Amino acid sequence: MSRAIVHMDLDTFFVSCVRLENPQLNGIPLIVGGGERGVVASCSYEARYFGVRSAMPIRMAMQLCPQAKIVKGDMELFSKKSHEVTQIIEENSPLVEKASIDEFYLDITGMDKFYGCYKWTNELIHTITKETGLPISFALSVNKTVSKIATGEGKPNGNLEIPENLVKPFLNPLSIRKIPMLGEVTFNLLSRLGIRNIEKLAETPAEVLQSMIGKNGLEIWKKANGIDNAPVEPYRERKSLSTEHTYLQDTIDIKKVQSLILGMVEKLAYQARAEQWLVSTLVVKIRYANFDTENVQRKIAYTSCDHVLSKIAIELFNKLYNRRMRIRLVGVSFAGLVRGTYQIDMFEDTEEMIALYQAMDKIKNRFGYNAVTRCGGRNITSKAGNIISNPRSQSIIPKAKNTD
Repeated sequence: MSRAIVHMDLDTFFVSCVRLENPQLNGIPLIVGGGERGVVASCSYEARYFGVRSAMPIRMAMQLCPQAKIVKGDMELFSKKSHEVTQIIEENSPLVEKASIDEFYLDITGMDKFYGCYKWTNELIHTITKETGLPISFALSVNKTVSKIATGEGKPNGNLEIPENLVKPFLNPLSIRKIPMLGEVTFNLLSRLGIRNIEKLAETPAEVLQSMIGKNGLEIWKKANGIDNAPVEPYRERKSLSTEHTYLQDTIDIKKVQSLILGMVEKLAYQARAEQWLVSTLVVKIRYANFDTENVQRKIAYTSCDHVLSKIAIELFNKLYNRRMRIRLVGVSFAGLVRGTYQIDMFEDTEEMIALYQAMDKIKNRFGYNAVTRCGGRNITSKAGNIISNPRSQSIIPKAKNTD
């Protein structure tokens, strides 16, 4: 039996949420992002007409579309609306994967025997729009890759169905840019070789692509041929990220403890960015030599930037540590997580800060976490300072990413 996989994507999600709160913004070029030195987190189709795109510096966007209105992002609102959509889909669907704050995969294989997959999906879309007010596009096909590409081709308000016998005719004329995982470097390499559409890429031997691109060559070849056996993973929202360390000998060296906290925050923030999480609650925990354990937490604006989180973590530690006793254990937790399609807080950070994080993360992804770290934070994997990992703490293993 052919699988029936639906990909759903909320159209210009941030913009749509902002317009629900303020209908006067309907129909005008709109940019959601930070200040003049920030970047575009999302933009309306009216702004895209002038060439504005997500992740573009706002000052460049305003040169292209000076009449656009800039609105600061509200992650509280975006998280709330995403949760509303998630609840509706989960209540009606047999198997759901939430890929990001505004993107979903559904496996409805076998439903055509009873109701009709396309008809069922179309009615679910109408329910979502009616109950949340948010526009949403979808595509139904045999796997995740084809469905995702088809959703993009059908936007806005698309509702495409690509049956198995039409997968190749649908994919062949499209640009290779449409293939998930195919980055800018690979695109430029293939373009120089005259491989610019998916049909040409599909005809290229997989062995040749592997020799040119590396380990991703085979996966890209499969996607170009409409092959994707990846399952729809049941949606399980992570509640927190945390780590803690125990000293072999209790310490009262506060400077070293603060340095350790900075290192822990930096590593957890890197994991948050690698898994595309934003943090809204920061918790610091200490255990004294007499085994008394205390913690303090603070609600913060959504972020995954360690330069923001580190400052708050030190403030919390200084507030928490007031007994003048030796410390046995220290821990840091990130809670109140929401997922996004970007890695850092585009609403608050400047172009320069975003570029710095992207460069550091790229180095870490390629050469390992310890390849580059901040001077203020202690390397928590070091054997120096008689620190041992608590076996009950959260393991920090960033997901593999495409370094293209």
